[in-house]
Amino acid sequence: MLLVIDAGNTNIVFAVHDPSGWRGVWRIRTDAQRTSDEYAVWLNSLLTLCDLKRDQISAAVIGTVVPAALYHLRRLCRDWFNVEPLVARASLDWGFEIKIDQPNEVGADRLLNALAGHRHFGGPLIVVDFGTATTFDVVDDTGAYLGGIICPGINLSLEALHQAAARLPRIGIGRPQSVIGRSTVPAMQSGMYWGYIGLIEGLLTRIKTEFGGPMKVVATGGLAPLFAEGTLMIEHMAPDLTLDGLRMLAERNPAPTLPRERTRLIETE
Repeated sequence: MLLVIDAGNTNIVFAVHDPSGWRGVWRIRTDAQRTSDEYAVWLNSLLTLCDLKRDQISAAVIGTVVPAALYHLRRLCRDWFNVEPLVARASLDWGFEIKIDQPNEVGADRLLNALAGHRHFGGPLIVVDFGTATTFDVVDDTGAYLGGIICPGINLSLEALHQAAARLPRIGIGRPQSVIGRSTVPAMQSGMYWGYIGLIEGLLTRIKTEFGGPMKVVATGGLAPLFAEGTLMIEHMAPDLTLDGLRMLAERNPAPTLPRERTRLIETE
């Protein structure tokens, strides 16, 4: 079984995959100070509830955009599952070219989305990921990663509006019934939702124009279904795209071995 860990800015997703498919997917709030032992207590309880055992895990892969969280996640894999995790980096074998100026600067999640998106849907392709930031990533017909766009996520925009304007309340995001709001909260909801739809459609149009041809559009991330309701430009939904990318990356690259010091410790236990 493969332990897959996707560490984002807001949540960390843990999942277990075997030849039959995903056996479990669980989320916990991202906290860079959370220790490997804390992760282990929480994760072991969830594994037990799903009739899974720690010793069934034979490999692990980590993708993270939170460098401070990597140390404890790596310790979790080493100390509690006795495996050395593969860490998603631009230097690994992705099976496609990374055609940007500084490949080491691109977030692992964006490359993972490109990998899984092209495998599932082909190309040329635009992947829109609705996370803490909203990203647009461009993949050509061969699967090569061409770069993209990074925008503030919708929840960041909502919080910034509330904090910067004393009279405006904190609101939740939803699709309003009408564009014209007749009081403060509906006006804010309309501005956020339909304003974001305008951003999505405008950027997708400009990307396609610059690319010079038709492109498929796939959306992923927690808020993808909400925004897909408001535009016909999003053609496909793939909620587990980043997890699939991590699984595919682990299949393409050899599993790392535990450090010799850790191996000797296991043998004497």
